[in-house]
Amino acid sequence: DYISDLTKKPKTLIYNSPVKEVKDFIPSYSYGDRTRTFLKVQDGCNYTCSFCTIPLARGGSRSDTIENVMQQAEQVAASGVKEIVLTGVNLGDFGIRNDKRESTFFELIRALDEVKGIDRIRISSIEPNLLSNDIIRFVAQSQRFVPHFHIPLQSGSDKILGLMRRRYKRELYAERIAKIKEDMPDCCIGVDVITGFPGESYDDFLDTYNFLNDLDISYLHVFTYSERENTAAAEMPHSVPGYQRAERNKMLHILSEKKRRNFYENQLGKDAEVLFEAESRDGCFYGFTRNYIKVKAKYDPVLVNELKRVKLINISEEGEMELAEMSEVL
Repeated sequence: DYISDLTKKPKTLIYNSPVKEVKDFIPSYSYGDRTRTFLKVQDGCNYTCSFCTIPLARGGSRSDTIENVMQQAEQVAASGVKEIVLTGVNLGDFGIRNDKRESTFFELIRALDEVKGIDRIRISSIEPNLLSNDIIRFVAQSQRFVPHFHIPLQSGSDKILGLMRRRYKRELYAERIAKIKEDMPDCCIGVDVITGFPGESYDDFLDTYNFLNDLDISYLHVFTYSERENTAAAEMPHSVPGYQRAERNKMLHILSEKKRRNFYENQLGKDAEVLFEAESRDGCFYGFTRNYIKVKAKYDPVLVNELKRVKLINISEEGEMELAEMSEVL
């Protein structure tokens, strides 16, 4: 409606509209990676987390239809890609179109489980309050959806979660982790956490640290809080000094490495299916198991984008899993 030709103009032209008017969903998926495709099924967010600018930049929650997502997944399958990663700004909120809920994320994954030609489907990130027991049980029995969840926590302190305007308390988060591990003992679980949020005392930070230390999780994505204009958090009192934010970030990164190491050690001696990628370095190439363990093997171009059954035998100095002799291509 705005661009009639691609002729270079003397000055840059910018067309915009109020973000509240954004209702359309624009489907897309990544192209060019022989192994993995990122398929966007949802955009925008209706949440009002006090630290986040996404609703201001991306508008309200909106989604594609299940039928359209299925068609795109079939196109991806036809290209030879073996893994789809489902993405969205608030992925678990899938199903809203024109401000009305027409379907659910659970209905979407049940439909995608029937797509032929895709060996793996991975859920990129899902809010704990949207990760239902039905979803967990479904993934546990699925042959395509892999045992890997990335679940934002942001803080292990209920006080800080309240200031952040998150839609859950730590008790619910712990219940979700316990349910996942009950149904999928070898499931990989990643966690987002923010440190140094306004009002976070050292005791609040220790609440988060100890909570994470006690959880059966696999790794952390640690973010140091930084002020963002036009957010409620930027106006909050009791700002945490920068050096304290950095110290807490370092402590959580160390905890993350311990968690990852423990998760990998618990997989030693087990058989696993690896999807090898094209990346190569120093005569080796890499791949990931269904439960997101990074493995290292001697480079063989024939095995790129192939599934192999392997035995996990050792953890390298770099923290990558090393393999025994590889058996058949699946």
